[in-house]
Amino acid sequence: MKPTKMTSILRSMYHIAAFSWYVFVVRSLAAKDGEELPAGIFAYGGPWKYLTFLNLVNLLQMSFFGLAAVNDLQPGKKSESTLNRCKDLLFSVFAFPVGMFVVLLFWTIFAYDRELVYPAAIDTFFPPWINHAMHTFVLPVLLGEVLVQPHAYPHTNYALAALGSVGLSYLFWILWVYLSVGIWVYPLLAHFSPAGLLGFFFLNMSVVTLLYLLGDKLNNHVWIKQH
Repeated sequence: MKPTKMTSILRSMYHIAAFSWYVFVVRSLAAKDGEELPAGIFAYGGPWKYLTFLNLVNLLQMSFFGLAAVNDLQPGKKSESTLNRCKDLLFSVFAFPVGMFVVLLFWTIFAYDRELVYPAAIDTFFPPWINHAMHTFVLPVLLGEVLVQPHAYPHTNYALAALGSVGLSYLFWILWVYLSVGIWVYPLLAHFSPAGLLGFFFLNMSVVTLLYLLGDKLNNHVWIKQH
């Protein structure tokens, strides 16, 4: 079997395995629906108010790997297809920087004071493996994707504009949740003044921007010979 053919098979297996893993995680989370919520989780907005859940499902990790698996099945030259361009855009602008951001921010705050982001009471609701599935394993899976396939990155200005739009949309969403029920999605946010919240948001967007640029550099470094 030719090396290129073997590479394609391994790439397809990786995408299918990653997609299956995220489907399993999401189904495990969905199985908790209807159970009594522990302290630290409230019902309004459902799981869609948490960036972790959005990262797993909403157009990011699970969606990306599902799209990548479908793209692998396309006949002919995949690099020129609309599906492939959508896949690359989804990975480069959203899945990689946001996924890495969720992991890094979560564990940084968790190490400082877990009650600010993931209160201990939640351990009775979600077993430790689900916590790591949502906040740890995302990182190695994304790095694995960098290694198995090159991705075409868009113009940096367009990419950052898209990231900024998504960031603002999420900020307005969590503000809406707070104004509706008087509870912050993350306990950490209750410790900030309005100016502090604005500064925290811009700090986070700066980190996401750096992670986008990191993804671009890694992609070029690993696949420079391809170019």
